[in-house]
Amino acid sequence: MNELGLSLDTVWMLLAAILVFFMQPGFALCEAGFTRGKNAANILMKNFVDFMVGSLLFFFIGFGFMFGSDGAGFVGMPNWGDLSFYKSDLPVEGFLIFETVFCATSATIVSGAMAERTKFSMYLVYSAFISLFIYPVEGHWTWGGGWLCNDAADSFMMTTFGAVFHDFAGSAIVHSVGGVLALIGAMALGPRRGKYGKNGESRAIPGHNLVLAALGVFILWMGWFGFNPGSQLAASGAVNRIAISHVFLTTNLAAAAGGMATMFVTWLKYGKPSLSLTLNGILAGLVGITAGCDVLSPVGAVVVGLVCGTVLVFAIEFIDRKLHIDDPIGAASVHGVCGVLGTLMTGLLSTTQGLFYGHGFGFLGAECFGILVIDSWAAVCGVILFYGIKKTHGLRVDARIEEEGLDIYEHGESCYN
Repeated sequence: MNELGLSLDTVWMLLAAILVFFMQPGFALCEAGFTRGKNAANILMKNFVDFMVGSLLFFFIGFGFMFGSDGAGFVGMPNWGDLSFYKSDLPVEGFLIFETVFCATSATIVSGAMAERTKFSMYLVYSAFISLFIYPVEGHWTWGGGWLCNDAADSFMMTTFGAVFHDFAGSAIVHSVGGVLALIGAMALGPRRGKYGKNGESRAIPGHNLVLAALGVFILWMGWFGFNPGSQLAASGAVNRIAISHVFLTTNLAAAAGGMATMFVTWLKYGKPSLSLTLNGILAGLVGITAGCDVLSPVGAVVVGLVCGTVLVFAIEFIDRKLHIDDPIGAASVHGVCGVLGTLMTGLLSTTQGLFYGHGFGFLGAECFGILVIDSWAAVCGVILFYGIKKTHGLRVDARIEEEGLDIYEHGESCYN
């Protein structure tokens, strides 16, 4: 029976990895649809690069950075392709694949915010740096057994807050990190040509195909059923069966509530229910529930979705019209703002430790501290990375290339002939 259980757990982990991998085409279609057709080949190429580069670097070095040294210190030791250091009942090869698809997701988020104006060669550089260093380091602090999630009685978090940081599937560790990097990258690049008028007014630059964007969001929604429930890493036993089913339900409810909230807010605010914003509202609900999908009740998941879907509309407008940061697909709002919101709301709505369930401020304090540390790490690395590239080799393509499209100049071919 034990062997049968391990076999079932292994198959479940690999199936979940397949679903998370399928989020890559979801991101690609979503990003391509929300941007202009003259840059579609460039966008698709970048999404392939994220997974190719991420797979190789995470296998050779990043996996050791994240899970080496038993979670002690700032970062683990690089494994140089040797997987024998990691001990688990489940096959290490399968666990590596599961963690690889998460790593690739974090890097892919940044692509959308910097679309239509980034040099492809420099994209290779910063995508590699995210997969190799930024994500594995903060992953070591959390999922690698490090100081933010170490529940030993004498650990820093237990001593300070009486609780450890909780992020079940990555609202903070994956999504908020990607959102922060996306925001800083878009700041370093500057807006697309023609995005803002002489008086600073924002001008819409519509995407070329909302059908592609909608299909991408449907694929992402489905992929999230691997992203969140798969993080249980086990399907055998009554406890795991119940946990997976619960996470499936909370994930779906948050997505539906996020989309509904955005639809009605845009209907009231702009007079029409916006498809493009509703698509992002669905993603906002998914991002928000990812931290606490295992510890929130179904009603709590609906609350998270409603809050994230509502805040999303105002976050996109604030970043665009007030900060004048050009984020073509709203990545900073969807993944950054809603990743933070979801993490904080876990501290409020967790049925086992949340403030609203009478468990005091300790767990909420741990969530606040954790998200602050993780996103501060991402912000410092992002500033060094993007502004360093900008000052040395240049981050942005020439004006003529941007005007005529990156597809021909960067890749010598076009998606639409």
